[in-house]
Amino acid sequence: MALWTVHGNGRRPVPDAVVASEERLSWPLTIGFGAQHLLAMFGTTTLVPLLTGFPASTTLLLSGLGTMLFLLVTRNRVPSYLGASVAFVVPLNAAANEAGASPAALLGGIVVVGVVVFSVGVAVKALGVRLLESAMPPVVTGAIILMIGLSLAPQSVSSFDQQRVPAALTLVTVVLLVVVSRGMAARVAVLVGVLVGWCYAALTGQLVPERLAELADAPWIGLPQLIAPQLHVAVMPFVLPLVIVLVAEHVAHLKAVAAMSGRDLDPHVGDALIGGGLATTLSGAAGGSSLSSYAPNVGVMAATRVYSTAACMVAAVVAVVLSFSPKLTALLNTIPMGVLGGATLVLFGMLALVGVRIWLDARTDFTDPVNLVVLGTAVIAGVGDLTLHVGDLRVTGIVWGSVGIVLVYPLLRYIADVRDGRREP
Repeated sequence: MALWTVHGNGRRPVPDAVVASEERLSWPLTIGFGAQHLLAMFGTTTLVPLLTGFPASTTLLLSGLGTMLFLLVTRNRVPSYLGASVAFVVPLNAAANEAGASPAALLGGIVVVGVVVFSVGVAVKALGVRLLESAMPPVVTGAIILMIGLSLAPQSVSSFDQQRVPAALTLVTVVLLVVVSRGMAARVAVLVGVLVGWCYAALTGQLVPERLAELADAPWIGLPQLIAPQLHVAVMPFVLPLVIVLVAEHVAHLKAVAAMSGRDLDPHVGDALIGGGLATTLSGAAGGSSLSSYAPNVGVMAATRVYSTAACMVAAVVAVVLSFSPKLTALLNTIPMGVLGGATLVLFGMLALVGVRIWLDARTDFTDPVNLVVLGTAVIAGVGDLTLHVGDLRVTGIVWGSVGIVLVYPLLRYIADVRDGRREP
């Protein structure tokens, strides 16, 4: 893996400049930026395994290892943190309840999904990025980014409503630092905002008593539980559609980072899919959840303009360390939901608007009925979480919205082009 070069003097970023993926600031500052990535991914990455019946510490361990593997495969060119994918919660629970799948069988499904994503990455790398661009042009990737960002809005607002004063304090701190400050304070706004909200909640007795009790009882050292996967055909119909979701998330987040940092990352799409597929395969093979590039961490990069993979590596290393320390994991779990809601309200909004920026940069024509009908319907369905029932299978809005955009848009585009004489039938 290539070493990072020092950005500027290492003590502070060059004003109005981005810190590139292969650059870093001084290690104390880089650790601070890594802490922001850790806070952004921690809540959901530990919640998803609990919702699907897997050990949280195991997913945390494999999330860190998977991120390291991803950064190695992409040779430090694609900044990303890989956390537990929320898209798998409903399909895995459906497979467990309706097909009687055991946790080992569910893990087998995750392994298969990872292998297929890896195969897609190999194909893209061998045949060129145009293979993927034909199915996922900017109009599609922009829609998926917008849908992902907006679909997370209810989660953010719900968390905000639980503790409005700490949430508002966190939100105001982040917004003021990002808008008013042009220096280092703006770059660490998320970390400072969370710490301010956390301290206020602690001083006013708003930390959850159960979580404080878990913190007091948790041992300092503990080994994550590893589980071997088993392959069962009955699980595959529930999880295989999620291949498209993972591919769409990886590509959309890569496009978002490219748009924000002003760098062309298209040559690394194949590597990103290969790294993401290998990370999910590794996670499923040892008892962890499926992994995907994380929207909140993309939001952190948008807020800080720091795209250093060194910060992502720091977060990955700390995640691995935390997985062996129930005490430290329990400490982070004491962060109030309201505080996280205040921070993510900014991050998710910034991520959603990156999708709009991709549309603007590509000069997307919104007088075109294909764009209006397909993208508008899919985005609203995804944001509203319109759940479809196919037999006994429940498909959430974000899943079928992503699949619908990727599969239906090229088909309708072809039909419209043939109708207008722009393409031979």
